[in-house]
Amino acid sequence: MKILLVNKFYYNRGGDCMVTLNTERVLSEHGHNVAVFSMRYPQNLSHAWEHDFASEVKFDGSMADKFKAMARTMGWGNIKASVARVLYDFNPEVVHLHNVHSYLSPLVARYAHERGCRVVWTLHDYKLLCPSYACLRGGKPCELCFSHKWHVLAGRCMKGSMAASAIAWIEAMKWSRRRLERYVDTFVCPSQFMADKMAQGGFDRSKLQVLNNFVTHMPDEVLPAAEREDYYCYVGRLSAEKGVGTLLQAASCLPHRLVVAGGGPMEQELREKYARCSNIEFRGHLSHEQVADLLSRARLSVIPSECYDNNPLSVAESLCAGTPVVGADMGGIPELIDDESGVIF
Repeated sequence: MKILLVNKFYYNRGGDCMVTLNTERVLSEHGHNVAVFSMRYPQNLSHAWEHDFASEVKFDGSMADKFKAMARTMGWGNIKASVARVLYDFNPEVVHLHNVHSYLSPLVARYAHERGCRVVWTLHDYKLLCPSYACLRGGKPCELCFSHKWHVLAGRCMKGSMAASAIAWIEAMKWSRRRLERYVDTFVCPSQFMADKMAQGGFDRSKLQVLNNFVTHMPDEVLPAAEREDYYCYVGRLSAEKGVGTLLQAASCLPHRLVVAGGGPMEQELREKYARCSNIEFRGHLSHEQVADLLSRARLSVIPSECYDNNPLSVAESLCAGTPVVGADMGGIPELIDDESGVIF
């Protein structure tokens, strides 16, 4: 079968990228003809179809750059030609979308549907329910936009900016639930929690399928407790909704060693704030192999999310390494952890 995978980046940047890469690997190993459509980006891996990738857009450049980026997410500008070209050149039977907002566009789903392709969309966040992605308002879970998207304007939920929130609202109106349900055959929800929230937000439950995220590399062996090093770890994005600020505040009051792996908008702030804490170590962004090694040697890993976390890969990676997980009772996290594999708090 000819399958086109679509994700806005094509390298190990985050969970959505890893799931895309893992999916490509598994499908190829099972004999499918797989191509990828992404945005051109310096860190991308090399790919046979990279000549058909969409041009790069930037949200942090000049006003002209920002306008091009805004046009991209609405499906305006040269993204139309890029999508049409890859669909014509590769002629897929199935188009499998992952994270396409902002740097690409849901336009891919529309064009694929119009060509007669079956369209599958794996959801890595709550963007189709919440224009600002995270279902948070004032640091607390929020579901107001499940029914009326204008709440993103009232709360200035996108970066605290009325302009950014207005763009997010326009995008939500452009790619409405009814429109996307016409284009997409199946929405893959990595957790039952997400599937329930999508149904709560009005999506047709018959189009929702639950399929957990997965990892393709298993450790050669699981280290026994006696051979592990004396630390616990956090692996993930360094941002407020992930609860990493709360974790570090608690860790600074304890003697135990914490290793933090990952990057994000809070990285510099947290490094400066806890520079004098000898028991907190920042490793920055790590390769997949380095993450696996870090988890395999840890006493435990912590997932302190303060948002509706979907189906964190770091939980699956920890469990594959035989490392227990202390996870927040948020989103899909409790679905992955039982009394033997960790603790929910």
